[in-house]
Amino acid sequence: MSTHRPLSAAQVLACGALIVTLSMGIRHGFGLWLQPITQAQGWTRETFAFALAVQNIAWGLFGIFAGMAADRFGAFRVLIVCAGLYGLGLAGMALSTSTLGFALTTGVLIGAAQAGTTYAVIYGVIGRQLPAEKRSWAMGVAAAAGSFGQFLMVPVEGQLIESLGWQNALLVLAVAVLLIVPLAVGLREPGFGGATAVKREQTIAQALREAFRYRSFQLLMAGYFVCGFQVVFIGVHMPSYLKDNGLSPQVASYALALIGLFNVFGTYAAGALGQRMAKRHILAFIYLARAVAIALFLWAPLTPMSVYIFAGVMGLLWLSTIPPTNATVAQIFGVAHLSMLGGFVFFSHQIGSFLGVWLGGYLYDRTGSYDIVWYIAIALGVFAAIVNLPVREAPIARAPRAAGAAA
Repeated sequence: MSTHRPLSAAQVLACGALIVTLSMGIRHGFGLWLQPITQAQGWTRETFAFALAVQNIAWGLFGIFAGMAADRFGAFRVLIVCAGLYGLGLAGMALSTSTLGFALTTGVLIGAAQAGTTYAVIYGVIGRQLPAEKRSWAMGVAAAAGSFGQFLMVPVEGQLIESLGWQNALLVLAVAVLLIVPLAVGLREPGFGGATAVKREQTIAQALREAFRYRSFQLLMAGYFVCGFQVVFIGVHMPSYLKDNGLSPQVASYALALIGLFNVFGTYAAGALGQRMAKRHILAFIYLARAVAIALFLWAPLTPMSVYIFAGVMGLLWLSTIPPTNATVAQIFGVAHLSMLGGFVFFSHQIGSFLGVWLGGYLYDRTGSYDIVWYIAIALGVFAAIVNLPVREAPIARAPRAAGAAA
């Protein structure tokens, strides 16, 4: 791709991990605002859930274009723009007084910001700057950082809401997220200094046509849809589910923090194991284990201890799908269009996220219960385990003229 010397692995991982820690850490706490905002504004849970559903779709949709831009011009510019959008979106989330304004800021602005400050863009840098033998491990480290962000940030966000009020807490986060700007300097890749595209053997259209015709790419997208449905439903609605059942808000904060803590180990392990084991087997295990964990959680008596056990188990499985999924895409198609292809796979994840968070609010308002959505999450986990098993991880066979695209 370039004769320039690549960035050091330590620099890429440190800056990338800190960016993901901040961006994902803030995002994972949004469920803590559901009841304060709906009660203060007189809105239904579906209104709040719809705005977060829009956020997930916007994240997925803008992620495709953020990935294209990062592949073409480097991650640095994308990170700068999207950090600014994140700050504006959080301020808008705090100050919106109409449901439309809330959906546009919390939904569209923050969603677009997350597209350029999270996995697809960071993983593109990792794919381009680190050798293949370290790629899955490095993606595990970056995903683990996002999980540590959840462990670190969710209790902080709970404390900010309690001490400053929900609006001021959001305004503090709007300023804090701008720390992404100086961190982005460390991901300024050599070879992306000018405004011209880096030369590739495949055009964007050729890369997309190849990927979408490839069965294993379709199966990875189907599995990732399920991942989005499960984690966003649980992350947003579990605090209210626990409060509805008589548990204190602190139990929910601790549970979300435990998910983040245990996922540090789960995502790192998934990335490390991806260097040694078939990644399709890792993915199938994760999805099946999630289905079992949710089923046992629903059948067991609901106590703080059962919540914490569930949070720990789900934490091990939470974002651990990310390293093997993205490393498989890189292994099959190469890294030239990795951010873009990762963006398309992630868009499928976000369609699932939209349905998970919106259905949670919609069915709760209609039935007074989350039970139906929990059962859907179990069934989808079994489905995702099955569809990942046939994935072929070997590099795709290409005509000689396109062989360089896999480099």
